[in-house]
Amino acid sequence: MKPVMKKYLVTAFSMFAISATGNATVRPSSLFSHHMILQKGVAIPVWGRADEGEKVVVSFNGQVVSTVAKNGKWMVKLAPMPYITTPKEMTITGQNTISIKDILVGEVWLCSGQSNMERQLGPRPPQQPITDWEKERDAANYPMIREYYVPLKYSAEKVEDVQQRWTVCSPQTVSDFSAVGYFFARELYKRLNIPVGIIFSAFGGTPAEDWTSRAALEGNPELKELVKNYDKPVEGYKPAGKLMSGLYNGMIAPLIPYAIKGVAWYQGEANRDRPKEYQVILPNMIRNWRTDFGQGDFPFLIVQIAPYKDMTPEIREAQLKVSEQVKNTALIVTTDCGDANDIHPTHKQPVGERLGIAACGLAYHQKIEYSGPLFASQKINGNGVVLNFSHTGKGLHAKDNGTLSGFTIAGADKKFVPATAEIRGNQVIVHSTSVSQPVAVRYGWANVPECNLYNSAGLPASPFRTDVE
Repeated sequence: MKPVMKKYLVTAFSMFAISATGNATVRPSSLFSHHMILQKGVAIPVWGRADEGEKVVVSFNGQVVSTVAKNGKWMVKLAPMPYITTPKEMTITGQNTISIKDILVGEVWLCSGQSNMERQLGPRPPQQPITDWEKERDAANYPMIREYYVPLKYSAEKVEDVQQRWTVCSPQTVSDFSAVGYFFARELYKRLNIPVGIIFSAFGGTPAEDWTSRAALEGNPELKELVKNYDKPVEGYKPAGKLMSGLYNGMIAPLIPYAIKGVAWYQGEANRDRPKEYQVILPNMIRNWRTDFGQGDFPFLIVQIAPYKDMTPEIREAQLKVSEQVKNTALIVTTDCGDANDIHPTHKQPVGERLGIAACGLAYHQKIEYSGPLFASQKINGNGVVLNFSHTGKGLHAKDNGTLSGFTIAGADKKFVPATAEIRGNQVIVHSTSVSQPVAVRYGWANVPECNLYNSAGLPASPFRTDVE
């Protein structure tokens, strides 16, 4: 999980065309730079620094708004706008004038998490190459997809600006894009045909609590022990030498309150040894981000951890439960995208594509099936168990028209044995000659599950157990 090294060398002159009429004192956050994408349909904060008391005027797409800098900072809000696919220019004027060019208005998503989101499309030895990465690179001619990269940084204090820039997607640039983020953006673009911006802020090997503000952690009574243990060198609670909330301070705070549509989140490996606690940590982080961005309960898409020899099913269960308990979330199942021997599976295309499908259903309200089947309830029927699911689409099926696999069943002794499972309409009937009085069923309950229950949309079912502890 070594961090990706970016080689962007950004200066004020490379980001902005500045026409000085005095000292160049007015400057926006680097989020507001050439090629940026602004979020459609919401008020858009624009902010930066200027001299105390200096009047700042922002002009864009017929709107002119102004404010006066206080404590060296300024912020204005542009009124909501429709999609804009023809490049526009923004001017920011104080004692000097800054011109920001090639701006589009579309959909902006924050792509965050740990190494499987951080992994770029191009090579990263000693990790295995992304599946078909060269073919994907050569076909990546999508000028309406742009990425803003956030450098890897733990910080004890909140960082104001990471001094980066937006990059237009092309075969020459896409190798440095997040692979999952790119495939997600591409799926959105293909389905919606609008500009898509991704803010790439991910760091390998990091637990979710590091992405949460200290105030949000300390304010949750259920996380009292976690906070206390962060002051000790306790293995499993923090990366060596890191500060509590360091990634929130260094990689999320600089983005607030940029207008976004939602978050695509691929993380959990670093919390796998504490799955029950993760059921508190992740909702707490989601609430923290939604509160601090100030844009309501925006969509939050959770990628479930892929199969791996050291990845227990309890962490996938924790992610499933979070998606069920936190509103406006969706779970992206990846049981067919893993590698038993590699925590960084190379088949990233389905992950990004399913994120795009989930976004279209959850965030853009398209009438599509956007989730794989999710266990809803069970009923004991003699020596069998009848399972009901949500998100069945037009019906359930076993992938490749095979026999259902991955189901186990147990009686009161909780000794689970392989089971026979059959699809009947939108239900699955599970039984075994070894269990005459069943009480519980599990599906895909293994570090590396072999399971093949899908819905008509071709989306896999999440692993689950009916004997919830």
